[in-house]
Amino acid sequence: MGGHRNHAARGRGLYTPEERARRDATVWTTVQGILAPLQFVVFIVSLVLVLRYMITGAGFDAANVSILIKTAILYTIMITGAIWEKVVFGQYLFAPAFFWEDVVSFGVIALHTLYVWAVFSGALSTWEMMLVALAAYAAYVVNAAQFLWKLRMARLEAERTAGKAPESLGGEVSA
Repeated sequence: MGGHRNHAARGRGLYTPEERARRDATVWTTVQGILAPLQFVVFIVSLVLVLRYMITGAGFDAANVSILIKTAILYTIMITGAIWEKVVFGQYLFAPAFFWEDVVSFGVIALHTLYVWAVFSGALSTWEMMLVALAAYAAYVVNAAQFLWKLRMARLEAERTAGKAPESLGGEVSA
């Protein structure tokens, strides 16, 4: 496929100057900046509720609702993130700069969707559902770490770019 190679490995940064300008200009960057920390807060609360249920056997309903809320936010952030990728990179998913993050995101979505299926089908016990939720949450932590790393790389890239002579910026908007 070839599109999965890292931008830096191909001799360019995370964003071209045009992509950075689109990233900085779109409302979808702000939407992602709001949804990502919201999802993390919901994740922490839900994780506590899931662990409480698994340790004490109490509070299944609260844990279940929290997982469903986390899943709804995940679906929302995935849809808006795909729109963001389309605006910034010209394709809805698997843009080279975020290829592996998108791959792992689909694993996270699959596990959360498995949980939702279990809720509606009754095919799993409550304990098994909580194990699925924990697997989904572990995958989410990996995915969140990927995005935090990418955010750090973008900031470092912007700092390096800001240190260049003005004529070398080529109209680039710094992050």
